[in-house]
Amino acid sequence: MKAVVLERFGGPEELRPADVGVPEPGAGQVRVRVRAVGVNPFDAKVRSGAMESAFTTVLPTVLGSEVAGEVDAVGPDVTGAAVGDEVFGFADTGAYAEQALLTTFARKPAALDWERAVALPVAGETADRVLRLLGVTAGETLLVHGAAGAVGTIAVQLAVAAGARVIGTAGPGNQEHVAALGATPTTYGPGLVDRVRELAPSGVDAVFDVAGRGALPDSIELRGGTDRIVTIADPAAGDLGITFSANSRRDAGRLAELADLAARGELVTAVAATLPLAEAAEAHRVIDAGHARGKLVLVV
Repeated sequence: MKAVVLERFGGPEELRPADVGVPEPGAGQVRVRVRAVGVNPFDAKVRSGAMESAFTTVLPTVLGSEVAGEVDAVGPDVTGAAVGDEVFGFADTGAYAEQALLTTFARKPAALDWERAVALPVAGETADRVLRLLGVTAGETLLVHGAAGAVGTIAVQLAVAAGARVIGTAGPGNQEHVAALGATPTTYGPGLVDRVRELAPSGVDAVFDVAGRGALPDSIELRGGTDRIVTIADPAAGDLGITFSANSRRDAGRLAELADLAARGELVTAVAATLPLAEAAEAHRVIDAGHARGKLVLVV
């Protein structure tokens, strides 16, 4: 099958099309004919070698953890799935390929297209996990750094739905997008503390840093300490005494719930752009540049 393979760490140009073997499903797995692949900042960090201090990646490898497609083979002990079903979820094998294996997946509603479905797994799981860590409740004020990205877009909506007031930072071109999600938008960068204090004179109750653009010191100042601040992107977290959340909790039932919300138009999944699988390197160039509004998706 065709795939995009990483043979050595480096820039986006290290991602190259290649022929690889077709994976066979084991117990509890389905294999899908891939239709869409979610590209995440984490993929780019693995590609660059930046994650080698945390875990070892054996090369060559196929990147990617989000996939949507049609089931074309079912392994032993699989229930509730059959060949021909349209599903989406977390890839056990690399997702940048024509076929991939999944253990945690849900059926894709007919009203949800491939691109919007594949934008849900990582962003939905991450938003759920961090909001749970922060303990955000109705009536509280949550500050989200990077509110226009794939994770930020979901986190803002889930927090608003829970009754929280959300202040979301984003670039100048994404202010209207953040407002449409139900948050109060503001720009990031110098003067952030003063801008947030003007918007929330009584202070902020929690901070979710999606962006990792050096906003943690400002967050500490706004909170008056390190309590109830969580980042998923800033490696300075440990030095500052901030919680860095990275351990995912994959839940097929929750995937199905999020998909139903998205299919009914009650949860927006932002797709920044779609590119052919063979142009995975270009998708990584966009991620490295930052500022994408939502998920970059590869289509097969």
